[in-house]
Formats: sequence, C-alpha cells, structure tokens
Amino acid sequence: MSRSTRVRIVLAVVGVCAGLLATTAAARTDGTAAKKPIVIGAVVDLTKGMASFDAPALLAAQLEIKKVNASGGINGRPLKMIYLNDQLDPAKTKQFAVQMLQKKVDIGWVTCDVNYASPAAQTFLKAGKLTIAPCLGTDELSPIAFGKIGQLGFSYGNVAQDEGAAAAEFAYKTKHWKTATIVTDDLLRYFQDVCKAFTVRFQQLGGKIVAQEHFTQFKNQINSVVSRVNNEKSDAIAFCSSFGVDQPAFVSGLRSLNNQTPIINGWASDGNYWWPKSPKVTNFYYLTYASVYGDDPSPKVRAFEAEMKKAGHPAQTGGFLGGAAAIDGIAKALFLTHGNTSGKALAAQMVKFKHVLTLSGYVSFSPKLHTVFGRAYRVIEIQNNHAQFVKLVTASSPANIGR
Repeated sequence: MSRSTRVRIVLAVVGVCAGLLATTAAARTDGTAAKKPIVIGAVVDLTKGMASFDAPALLAAQLEIKKVNASGGINGRPLKMIYLNDQLDPAKTKQFAVQMLQKKVDIGWVTCDVNYASPAAQTFLKAGKLTIAPCLGTDELSPIAFGKIGQLGFSYGNVAQDEGAAAAEFAYKTKHWKTATIVTDDLLRYFQDVCKAFTVRFQQLGGKIVAQEHFTQFKNQINSVVSRVNNEKSDAIAFCSSFGVDQPAFVSGLRSLNNQTPIINGWASDGNYWWPKSPKVTNFYYLTYASVYGDDPSPKVRAFEAEMKKAGHPAQTGGFLGGAAAIDGIAKALFLTHGNTSGKALAAQMVKFKHVLTLSGYVSFSPKLHTVFGRAYRVIEIQNNHAQFVKLVTASSPANIGR
C-alpha cells in the first residue's frame, strides 16, 4: 500500500468517524439521550506515521459505541467519543489532552505507541483519568513508564510477552520446528520484546536458538543481516520488525537466494502493504487480532468487518479490533462500577479482568501487565502473496522476559 493510498484511507476513516459522531448526536432524542453522556477524549494521529493504526481503531471504537448505546448505554447514559488529531507533535499532543480535560472528558484515549502517546497519557493520568490505548503492544502504559499514576493506564493491544510466547508455541507445538534463528529490529521496544518472548518460550519448550541477529530499521543494515542469516541452518526464522522498507528487503533477499526457511512474526507483519511482487512472499506466518481475508473464525468479527466495509473503510489489518475491544472493556468496567467514571474506580476493576469477553475474544490484565494477554491469536499463513487463516493460538502464559 503506497503512502498516498494510506493517506486517502485514513482521511476516509476520519470522515466516517465524524459522520458517526454526528449520527449519534442526532439520534439522542429518547429517554437515554436525556442523560449526560460518558465522554471518551481521544488524542491520536490521523495523518502521519501512526494513522494506519489509530484511525481504524477509532472507527472500530465508534461502531462499537453505537452498539453499546443502542442497548441502552451505561445505566442509561450513552457513551460518546470526541477526538483531536495531534499529528504526532509532542506539544500538540499535550495541548490537546489539556483541551480534552477542559471539555470534562471522563476517560482518555491515546495513540498506539507509548513514546508518541506519553505527553497526552501523562496529562490524562495526572488528572486521575482512566487512560486507554487501543493497540499499544508493550506493557508501558502502566507503572513501568509512568510510576504510580500509571496504575490508571491500560492497552487493548497484545502485550509482546504474550504474543511472542504464542508464536513460539505455534512454532514448536504445531509446526514442530525445533531450531530457530532470531532476527530482531532494535528500532522499537515492541519488536525487541516479541523476539525476547519468542526466545524464552521456544527454549522452555525444548527448542534451540541457532543464532541471534540484530539490526535497526532504516540504517541500511538489512542486506548484511540477510547474508548472515542465509548462512545459518534452522527450521524457522523468528523475525521481529515491521514497515515497508527493511521487512520486504529481508524477505525478498532470502527468497532470492533460494532460502525457503519459514519465517514467523507477530502482529507487526499484518497487512499486505509490504508484500514485494517478486519474489512473492511465501512460507511466511504471523499472528494477529483478526483475519481480514474473509475467513476469520469468529462470525461476529466477520460481521464487524462487513460493517467497516459498509462504512467505507475495509479493514487492512486486524489491529482495528483493539478499538472495539477497548470499548467493550470500558463498558464492562463502567458496569462493574455502576457508572462511576473515576479513573481509580475504573482501573480497580479493569486490573482484575480475567478472561473478560470482548469482540476480540477473551482478554486479561494483571497488576504487572496492563496490556492484554490471554487473547486467541489468529495465525495467518502467506504463500505466493496469498494469505489465509490457519489456526487459533492462545499462549499458555506470557513469557518472563525479565520485567
């Protein structure tokens, strides 16, 4: 998918979200509408590097809010989401969070990367607001990065410790791969943590790590990594990276050398935007929230994808599901607090979630992990640039990577 195509899609999502907001507001004419709404204030990126993650999650959240409100809302109070596009500008991100607080929002919503989210998250957390990211994949929206106030932060993304462990269990138990080469992109902590988790769980199961390779995206290191990995002999390659630059270069490089070793990654490889045309992607596996290829095992998820398509934005990756799951989780916590929107009260309920059912399946949190674990991952297999769902995998437990 080209940058211009991604921009057009994101702008379409923004238009759809605005339309949903207007439709929801116009529909509030019954008894439920007379009650004060519970407002979620989103400070996200809708035009730059995080837009392809934030925008689909925002649309999915709007669609799920519409369902919650159609069922009577929370104790008769409708949910409402308002949003501002921070364009990843740190000053704007903080400023917009302050504006949200001035608008008396009840809950904060931030982008899917902790560094970009930090100015808004810090502002919401200091104000005592429950603060949610729909698809952040590390365990940092928590006391780890924000100290005591981080107890009010949660992400409905897949925590890397769980995602990497699930990938390792699929590799060892289902595919019977006994040896692996690990290739880690050090650009993001999420990439590092997924590969760490894979390594820990794969070795626990009895697998052997043949080699550990590292590179940093965008630094012209990938060709030398391809050469070194090509000289290694293993049953599989655990590859932890993303984006449309070094990822296709790595895969194309190996396949051009007639190296057909299976490659496995987590959610970072979701989407067909990075697939090279020649040689085509083959023997490639990744784990994600949902299959967007019309074959997801959940009828509810397939129906939701149909709604997104009808709304003018077909799902491009499974990450949209974190937005819907976050709304389900927020609604559950509000139900348990009897509508109390205090960040402390909501967080006290959310941190105790164990196998709570959302559109994305069962989710769990703990005092240690404020990002989802226990979700059933969809394993997607790509052969000759054709992707299909092959199996549901749930990690037996998150891997212990030393934090």
